Amino acid sequence: MLRVALDAGVSPETLRKIESGRVATPAFSTIAAIAGVLGVSLDDVWAQINAPDAEGDAPDAGVQIRAAG
Repeated sequence: MLRVALDAGVSPETLRKIESGRVATPAFSTIAAIAGVLGVSLDDVWAQINAPDAEGDAPDAGVQIRAAG
């Protein structure tokens, strides 16, 4: 987590807050930087946050993005 935060140019505490949901709406530039470090396209991030949950309901607000590879 430390390496991802530093490579993305955010503090480890900020990354922890985003990951735990304590930052409900992180800045686009922050998400773009983190996605870039993880090798995840913004299209993939968008698709994940707009995917219906397992029961076909509303998009899953609790989605977790994992690094590609």
